[in-house]
Amino acid sequence: PRLHRAVAGVHCNQPVNPLSIEAQIQGAALMALGMTLPGAAITLKDGVVEQQNFGDYSVARMNDMPQVEVHIVPSNEAPTGIGEPGLPPLAPAFANALFRLTGKRLRKLPFDLATA
Repeated sequence: PRLHRAVAGVHCNQPVNPLSIEAQIQGAALMALGMTLPGAAITLKDGVVEQQNFGDYSVARMNDMPQVEVHIVPSNEAPTGIGEPGLPPLAPAFANALFRLTGKRLRKLPFDLATA
């Protein structure tokens, strides 16, 4: 299965730079997607990391990126930084989407439908 669209809501007090907030959430979506891809696990053999470079380690690439729709909650609270609020909930959200599609619960990263 391929993720085509993600919708994210973010509340970070008064949004000073909405485009920066949107970019931060989109980047978090790509990072979360990368953690879920098969082949994203780092493995050890005899105490040594087996993956040496990007050729043998699967990372999310731009062609894996879904359309990410970001909704910023309006607020008059004092501005703060955006930080990383988009990253923690996205992998579980992707897992829920896969559950609705396949009926299989995925609870470990990276996702593997064959062992779910």
